[in-house]
Amino acid sequence: MSNVPPGLRYAKSHEWLKLEGDGTATIGISDYAQNSLGDITYVQMPKVGAVLKAGETFGVVESVKAASDVYAPVAGTVLATNPALESAPETVNQSPYDAGWMMKLKLSNPADAATLLDAGAYTKSTT
Repeated sequence: MSNVPPGLRYAKSHEWLKLEGDGTATIGISDYAQNSLGDITYVQMPKVGAVLKAGETFGVVESVKAASDVYAPVAGTVLATNPALESAPETVNQSPYDAGWMMKLKLSNPADAATLLDAGAYTKSTT
């Protein structure tokens, strides 16, 4: 059974979003996604300052099983990426919701986060 923390929003493509109070969000891939991929060996992230559209590819996660695109769950501008993933991509496997975050985004429209799945709906979509 996957870990699906309440309070986060989820995309059907298995990214999670944690909305911060200042109109920014932290984004990564779900426990379900990292478990499906297996041991992650490389994470490609966007450039800081990149402007992303909702549903647009922002990076790639490579594992011993496959390479998978990662999609922006909402539109916005990349404020930061997680430098720890460059030297320790396995952090995504170990801590997908905390230390394994991938990027911080300034949302074009913070209300867009409400269009994503809540924990209950995401859990149903993965079973």
